[in-house]
Amino acid sequence: MKWADVLDIAIALEERHPDADNVNLRFTDLHAWVCALPGFDDEPTKSNEKILEAIQMAWIDERD
Repeated sequence: MKWADVLDIAIALEERHPDADNVNLRFTDLHAWVCALPGFDDEPTKSNEKILEAIQMAWIDERD
């Protein structure tokens, strides 16, 4: 997975952190969790606030 794979990342996060408060999540935690996902293979420095927001929104949608 790469940073651009927002939906795949959101699905993987929901599987790994089903009880996380994904609405009130700190981006530093989100960044660390994404980087720790199995199959995530992108440079940690390539993320930004816009990408992390997109991942968070997709994760919220995935949970609904």
